[in-house]
Amino acid sequence: MQACIETRQVSKIFGGLTAVNSVDLTVPEKSIASIIGPNGAGKTTLFNCISGYYKPEHGQILFYGSPIQGQQTFAVAALGIARTYQNIRLFGDMTAIENIMLGQYPRFSANWVDAILSTKRERNEEKQAIEEGRRLLKFVGLDGMGDTLARNLPYGAQRRLEIARALANQPRLLLLDEPTAGMNPQETDKMTHFIRSLRDTLGITILLIEHDMRVVMDISDQITVLDYGTKIAEGQPKDIQSNQRVIEAYLGPGGSTLTRKYQQRKKQRHDAKN
Repeated sequence: MQACIETRQVSKIFGGLTAVNSVDLTVPEKSIASIIGPNGAGKTTLFNCISGYYKPEHGQILFYGSPIQGQQTFAVAALGIARTYQNIRLFGDMTAIENIMLGQYPRFSANWVDAILSTKRERNEEKQAIEEGRRLLKFVGLDGMGDTLARNLPYGAQRRLEIARALANQPRLLLLDEPTAGMNPQETDKMTHFIRSLRDTLGITILLIEHDMRVVMDISDQITVLDYGTKIAEGQPKDIQSNQRVIEAYLGPGGSTLTRKYQQRKKQRHDAKN
């Protein structure tokens, strides 16, 4: 299967701290891949390298085989890479539909002269942008909320609006940074189903950072684990669940023993019930 995004020996260094250390990652097209790891593992730093916010000191980042490392964020977005953030970054004093229209900016051809003169091209693009905004609002389940200020939307709706704004760029790769952070279990389940539908309905490749292991194990085709900037494991959910290095990265030394004891007690309780 063709690779959508690939990192080869990517490293990012801040002063004397290596935040990402020679990471190799390959995400197949139209798959859902997750990056997990303890706090400070380098997950968001790697996202920032892919999206153009950081330039890696070493290594290559390939998008459908073409190198993109070092390109500015707007150039990366124009290629078809969009992202959301752990902390919601909507424009609170703008309406929902205005936020989505901003997400379409990399696709606009009109310039500031067109805007000042209100040319036909500028008017046509604005009309198309509004129509696309309404379509995306409906797609993410926010139909009828286009005129609502973003800051007045419920938390879960703000998360969906941020994804709608990212989708406005018509991405081939969507980077989601903790999309279920702060959600209750019901909201989390809805978001999990929604993310899966993005891949299944739109054919978008999705790479996400997520701390909710239930979401990760349920949704991922592939999981990559980072610890102190280094990749320590990669594989399917069933492989990661039983990986001793991953367990110790989360639970510390002795974590493997604790996990085995927990699994043994769980099995004993199950056998006793039956």
